[in-house]
Amino acid sequence: MTDFSVLDLVPVREGGSVAEALGNATRLAAHAEAIGCKRFWVAEHHTMEGIAGGATSVVLAHIGNATSTIRIGSGGIMLPNHTPFQIAEQFGTLDALFPGRIDLGLGRAPGAGPQLQRALRKDLHKASEYFPQDVVELRALLTSDMDLPIRATPGFGSNVEFWMLGSSLFGAQLAAKLGMPYAFAAHFAPDHLDSALAVYRRDFQPSETLEKPHVMVAMNVFAAEAEEEAQTLASSQQQSFVALRSGTPGKLKPPVEDYKESLPAQYRAMLTHLEQAAAVGTPEQVREKIDAFVQRTSADEIILCGATYDPDARLRSLELTLDACQKVPA
Repeated sequence: MTDFSVLDLVPVREGGSVAEALGNATRLAAHAEAIGCKRFWVAEHHTMEGIAGGATSVVLAHIGNATSTIRIGSGGIMLPNHTPFQIAEQFGTLDALFPGRIDLGLGRAPGAGPQLQRALRKDLHKASEYFPQDVVELRALLTSDMDLPIRATPGFGSNVEFWMLGSSLFGAQLAAKLGMPYAFAAHFAPDHLDSALAVYRRDFQPSETLEKPHVMVAMNVFAAEAEEEAQTLASSQQQSFVALRSGTPGKLKPPVEDYKESLPAQYRAMLTHLEQAAAVGTPEQVREKIDAFVQRTSADEIILCGATYDPDARLRSLELTLDACQKVPA
């Protein structure tokens, strides 16, 4: 049976604030827990006024206090932005606060221009070259599976579940080599989905924490009672995708009816391309699309993405999706 989780960027909407976005994230996490989702992940982004999850470990502590059973974690921490020791302390602290509930998803992409690199005091592109070694070091700092001259406290001996994130073959190959579960970001980069999953499963080497490959794939999902309503809900995130690709990112915009049809051809084509990892429509339509996606990927878990301008609409969308999917075996 397929498990369902939630990925949240802690979106800041036009007319809203960071404080409001953080409050909406905790409401969404509590709702996800109540309806049976397995995980709630927050993604690290920086210098984007429409995303409030930059201090990811702090946000997770806030969400942890608003929930009690759902696993919480990073989807992901961009390790080149940090030192392994810093992340070991942060996630070791989270594990001490919320034992047995912490996931640490790791990504390699620095996702930063020259200004952010200067602010972080790091050459992020050079740091990304050391990503495999940093992953091994970070895992050792938390699990004590190799001898290190220093211990992270908190951190050492923590029960943190490691995940490798990716949208290319690199992450798949590294996850396979290290025996880690693998999460693929198909919601914004679906091009290498099938080949990456094939490489991961083919080359997987069992580890002490994972005996066989375990795959989670991200989808954009918007469900509503009527298909037209769901399409309109999805337009806020579509506007964000277009703004990001055109170099003008900002806060989450209100929905626009028939938004896709108003776009130039290149942006319509981009959104159509992303629809291969999306399910938008009535609960029945969403269930059919998710089921087809699971059949295509053989995913063990689906992590649901999809920011809406109205936070209540996302709660309702998530509830409709889970209700529909639980009626039919995956």
